[in-house]
Amino acid sequence: MISEPTRGFTGRARAADRDPRLPPGQYDARDGWPVLSAEVTPRIAAADWTFRVDGLVARPRTWSWDDAHALPASEYRGDIHCVTSWSKFGVRFGGVSLDAFLADAGPSPAATHVVAYSHTGYTANLPLADVTGGRAWIAWEYDGAPLAPEHGGPARLIVPHLYFWKSAKWIAGLTLLDHDEPGFWEQNGYHHRGDPWREQRYVGD
Repeated sequence: MISEPTRGFTGRARAADRDPRLPPGQYDARDGWPVLSAEVTPRIAAADWTFRVDGLVARPRTWSWDDAHALPASEYRGDIHCVTSWSKFGVRFGGVSLDAFLADAGPSPAATHVVAYSHTGYTANLPLADVTGGRAWIAWEYDGAPLAPEHGGPARLIVPHLYFWKSAKWIAGLTLLDHDEPGFWEQNGYHHRGDPWREQRYVGD
């Protein structure tokens, strides 16, 4: 893990052109997709990738690459927004809805939050309501091609309605909890939820 935030994760977003699709403080990245990571990019073979759901669930479970691909396929088509102020319109991610994994695991009625964790050790906290009801995906394709390692491949979490630091790259699992538990960036001054339309970038926003 690096000892300080990657350049780009600090400082408030600059003013953006006011396209109605842009949340406050964002700009249109167009064909670009900036690469910002808190860690060195790992190279994880699909055969070695796993995804686990544990914590407050009836049936803790780990899926292999083949297990995950056997679940019903799902897509996200829409926009994404990074806390560093860029947005991308009309992206397309392919994978499986997180609802399919959670249905197999059986969340406890007491569960209110999740901690998403990566194969690198990165973590991000989210309310359970923000990753259920067709609002989150485990994605391994981007625009019809395998997701590149620098963008989280072989698979990453996608929670597109929140700032993209919540969409943990190189996803390894979710732990369901009955309380909020800050992740990597949240422990370093970032907002616990991260709604782009409310400009929830930092603690206190």
